[in-house]
Amino acid sequence: MDFFVDSLFSALRLVFAADPELMGIVGLSLRVSLSATFIAGSLGIPLGFVIGFNQFRGKRVVITLLNTLLALPTVVIGLMVYTMISRRGVLGALNLLYTPSAIIIGQVILIIPVITALTIAALSRIDERYRRTALTLGADQFQTALVVLREARFGIVAAAVAAFGRVISEIGISMMLGGNARGFTRTMTTAMALEYDKGEFVLAVGLGIVLLTISLGMNTLLNYFQGRYAE
Repeated sequence: MDFFVDSLFSALRLVFAADPELMGIVGLSLRVSLSATFIAGSLGIPLGFVIGFNQFRGKRVVITLLNTLLALPTVVIGLMVYTMISRRGVLGALNLLYTPSAIIIGQVILIIPVITALTIAALSRIDERYRRTALTLGADQFQTALVVLREARFGIVAAAVAAFGRVISEIGISMMLGGNARGFTRTMTTAMALEYDKGEFVLAVGLGIVLLTISLGMNTLLNYFQGRYAE
């Protein structure tokens, strides 16, 4: 018990003192995860809107495939991207392996299905009367799409928040593609794993406190937007 209390208080001192190493790791994690979320959102939201707004043959199959990809293990994504960007891979000449860009690529692949599927779910909950009313008032397809998008905006924002929460806490992709290089590709989760292996728990606990705080903030935002969307 004394060991736990001592580690906790030492970690809290580390956090409140804004330890440079801890802040550097947190800053890198946030930059990588926010970049991945922005890129995935730029791709996944339009894709989800196209799938959710339109009716076409095979739509159920597409949605089933997306839902299947939601459970894709991070290790599988890491291995897939590794084979593409390693020196013998098709993108090996770009020297992306063990860089923050490699982690971003893997995280984008991880959360595109999340954002796409949740965008489709948000659109499916919009009352069909909004679309019919817009068409009755003379709106064209593009204007009708904007009306539906406006009504689904809180659900779409919630999708982006959920996706960010997914990538900020993942470890498999960051470890396999980033290499856990100090000051370059070391994220919160990979640093925590390394410090645990070394038996140095203070920094690991400090990062855990920061990660829990971020997760709490993300869940608070998610609940807020889901509540607004349900109104």
